[in-house]
Amino acid sequence: MKTQPLVVEQEFNAPIALVWRALTEKELMNKWYFDIADFKPEVGFKFHFKGGQEDKCYVHLCEVLEVIPCKKLKYSWRYEGYHRLSFVTFELSSLGEKTKVKLIHEGLESFTHQDFAWENFVDGWKYLIHESLKQYLENGKALRYW
Repeated sequence: MKTQPLVVEQEFNAPIALVWRALTEKELMNKWYFDIADFKPEVGFKFHFKGGQEDKCYVHLCEVLEVIPCKKLKYSWRYEGYHRLSFVTFELSSLGEKTKVKLIHEGLESFTHQDFAWENFVDGWKYLIHESLKQYLENGKALRYW
């Protein structure tokens, strides 16, 4: 069982303000992340979304814990019907016209159900950060919101 946090890092050819918007505005989040009914980057705001495979879909229950605009977003992450808790943090840093995002998912060792295996989180976050968000920010789709 892995006890260290899962870390995924990626540089984007996009300004930090646009990356922040993609991480915190529900209309933009829905383009690359999950279908989220509502989201506000405010401490204490609770949100949820469905994710998983067609035959096994889980409701994710989250609460915003920390917000430093254009720098850090942290929220809790758990599943409906399961009492285990983990934490997701996005850390942003400006590299001139580019932005570096560091995703940290802590507490994954608390999820003991086989559907919540470490490898599933690795694959999911790598896809979301390295492919989905990167494509969204860099292929021009996000430019119409900027």
